[in-house]
Amino acid sequence: MSIPKRASLYLMAAFYVFAGVRHFTHPEFYLQIVPPYLPWHEELVWISGCAEVALGIALVIPATSRVAAWGVIALLIAVYPANVHMWWSQIAIDGEAVPRWAHWIRLPFQLVLIAWAWWHTRDHAPPASGA
Repeated sequence: MSIPKRASLYLMAAFYVFAGVRHFTHPEFYLQIVPPYLPWHEELVWISGCAEVALGIALVIPATSRVAAWGVIALLIAVYPANVHMWWSQIAIDGEAVPRWAHWIRLPFQLVLIAWAWWHTRDHAPPASGA
C-alpha cells in the first residue's frame, strides 16, 4: 500500500473512532438528529457509536481493512436519514442555529465520505505489468 493511501486509511480510522466515541461523550447531539419516526433513539445512538469505533479499529487491521471500508459505506448510508432530518428540521448544533446552507453542505459531504471509504475497498497492490 502506498504511503498516501496508508495515511488516508489511518486518518479515516481515527475519524471514525473519534466520531464513535463522541456518541458516548456527547449523546445529546446525536439524539436530536435521530429522525422521530425511528424507534429506540438512545439505542440507535449507542449502536452507531459502537459501529463507528469498531469499524475505525478494523480499518487499520490488514485482514479486516477492506471489509471495514465496506462497513463504513453501509453505516454512512444507514445514518443518512439523520443528516436529512438535521437539514429538514434545521437542528441547532451546540445550541447555535446553523445556516441552511451549512446543513446543505453536510448532505453531499456524506457522498465524499462514501467515496473515501470506497477507495479503501479497492485492491491495495499496484497492478501487475504485463510485459
